[in-house]
Amino acid sequence: MEGFPILSLMLLVPLVGAVLCMFVNASTARWVALIATLIDLVLGILLWLNFDIGGAQWQFTERADLFAGFEYKLGIDGIALMLIMLSVFLMPICILASWTSVTKRVGEYMAAFLAMELLMIGVFAAQDLMLFYIFFEAGLIPMYLIIGIWGGADRIYASFKFFLYTLLGSVVMLIAMLWMIQEAGTSSIPVLLQYDFPPEAQTWLWLAFFASFAVKMPMWPVHTWLPAAHVQAPTAGSVILAGVLLKLGGYGFIRFSLPMFPEASAQFVWLVFGLSMIAVVVTSLIALVQHDMKKLIAYSSVAHMAIVTAGLFAFNSQGIEGAMVMMLSHGLVSGALFLCVGVIYDRLHTREIARYGGLATNMPRYALFFLLFTMASIGLPGTSGFVAEFISLAGIYQMSSTTTFVLTTGIILGAGYMLYLYRRVVFGEQKNADAAAMPDMNAREWLMLAPVAAAVLWMGVYPESFLAPMRSDIAAIEARIARATPAGDAMLVAGTPNEHAANYMAGEHGSGHGAEGEHGAAEEGGSEGAEH
Repeated sequence: MEGFPILSLMLLVPLVGAVLCMFVNASTARWVALIATLIDLVLGILLWLNFDIGGAQWQFTERADLFAGFEYKLGIDGIALMLIMLSVFLMPICILASWTSVTKRVGEYMAAFLAMELLMIGVFAAQDLMLFYIFFEAGLIPMYLIIGIWGGADRIYASFKFFLYTLLGSVVMLIAMLWMIQEAGTSSIPVLLQYDFPPEAQTWLWLAFFASFAVKMPMWPVHTWLPAAHVQAPTAGSVILAGVLLKLGGYGFIRFSLPMFPEASAQFVWLVFGLSMIAVVVTSLIALVQHDMKKLIAYSSVAHMAIVTAGLFAFNSQGIEGAMVMMLSHGLVSGALFLCVGVIYDRLHTREIARYGGLATNMPRYALFFLLFTMASIGLPGTSGFVAEFISLAGIYQMSSTTTFVLTTGIILGAGYMLYLYRRVVFGEQKNADAAAMPDMNAREWLMLAPVAAAVLWMGVYPESFLAPMRSDIAAIEARIARATPAGDAMLVAGTPNEHAANYMAGEHGSGHGAEGEHGAAEEGGSEGAEH
């Protein structure tokens, strides 16, 4: 794979697909979009298989000079790899979700999704600051069009709100970027990651980047655009918005705010923790009283993202690893929940929770999938949500036990609103004849939900396959920010280790006799395991 421009190819495929979609009929456009996204998925899998875990930090690098010192420079580390995989995995599912529900201007719709894929991969792969900014901002345009043209009744209001909120933050970030390039004399992200900006400048730079990334996450109180956008967006729009676009904020924090401005990050830990705690409690309580399914899941997204922001600023590798797994898990689970809403919306054309009930009777297979994703959202052991929440909170606890306590209440409230939603939709009596007459999932819907279900369980049972590529990059970030680590309130003290392992038996080691010798070896293995 060395020397093969695989990242440029992953950008080229959706670009060609998007141009084709504009000039063909509706049926062909659907197939073109599906094939283009599947090709990118295959390229993504090749990327993952050929990624050298523990090797060079930046891999698959490509560069070409552009103008005025700016470069077309691509390359990925383990963190970017995982987020690119999430993007290319969800995209074919989004195309399938829109297969029958979108009937007007199908070519333009598919082109907007392919443009979205191109820009998202570009954000995660860009290694030039200006190139990153172009991809980062341009990602707003297809989403704005998807909500504004194919959305619900209040789509114009929602699309404008989404656009203005996210744009305002980013303008401030652009000014900060221009100053950084001037100061450091380069726009190369790998070089800037090692550059020490003066501490007094860091404060302002951090705030400028925070203005953009906090809106993208979205953090409380700049989260109000998200429920509006989700409710009005078509199903596939909601999936990609929850699945990938919200991750751009987290990626920004982990790529820029923490390693480039470590002193300022330490200075503002109280702000991030404070907003995260408010977000978890407030948005969870708001979610409890929602009547619209999409709105409920949107508020749950804000609550989950608050755990991500707190994990990122825990200033230890456990917190950052947990935040990354949470981003991947939330991308899958929240995307799947929106797909589940889309399945019944396509049949009844309403998102009102009260219009459903008793779906377990006539849609048992659907009820099973919905149950899995509900449990993953709550954080049931064996699902991705559990791994994500457990690692994140363990990392946050090392920094602040108070924050961890408040965030944990969010998990309890999360169980409240998700189980309440599930009970009202799936169980109970069938009050409405039209809901009772809905057919179960068809083959296309199986193809949408089954891969996501498999990924959620895979991440829950064997998270190491997702953590391994990121571990060395997260360790590098931790080493970079270690000098600024603030004093936390957890006051953790290491205990005194026992002289022997708990299962130690005297006189067994080195006895040399068949069974006893084996037993001694087992004991040694046990003691090693206990040490780890």
